[in-house]
Amino acid sequence: MKEQQLSNKETSNTTDEQQPQPTANDTPAADQKSDIDLLNDKCAELEKQAALYKDQLFRKAAEFENYKRRTESETMNFMKFAGENIITQLIPVLDDLTRSLSSGKEKYENDPLYKGIELINAKFSKILESQGLKKMETVGSMFNVDFHDALMQVPREDVPSHTIVEEVETGYLLFDKVIRHAKVIVSISAEEETKN
Repeated sequence: MKEQQLSNKETSNTTDEQQPQPTANDTPAADQKSDIDLLNDKCAELEKQAALYKDQLFRKAAEFENYKRRTESETMNFMKFAGENIITQLIPVLDDLTRSLSSGKEKYENDPLYKGIELINAKFSKILESQGLKKMETVGSMFNVDFHDALMQVPREDVPSHTIVEEVETGYLLFDKVIRHAKVIVSISAEEETKN
């Protein structure tokens, strides 16, 4: 009996030895395929993330470029119009000088004091012009609410309707910005006057 048990053990040992033990490399093909699929999925996900980060980077770069342009433009405008307040306060002085010269022209034209005030007025005007101040030329042009304030409408047949026939107060531009509207008298046709 002992011999039989020993022979059974030997046969069982030989059968155990004949059957190979499973190793880590001996996984089924389906498991290997799923690992490759997982790696491909992970790779695709990482590519999507990289594309997303690249898109965000381009957007941030564009936003920064726009911000840079905007701040440069704001800085230029600030510098351009920095003197607007003082120039606006000096315009009435220029008007007073111009009015005083025009009222005394016939009486004091040969007076040296008058000539000196003329030179001061010309120099003052040039300084303001160098800072961007421009006088509006209005008489003979068409009325435009962006540049002119109409004080009166006068019936005239010799000029087209809505033409400026007289300037009461000079208007000024600082570069391209209106800092004082011109006060003007505008022509109107007789037909329009009767309608009004």
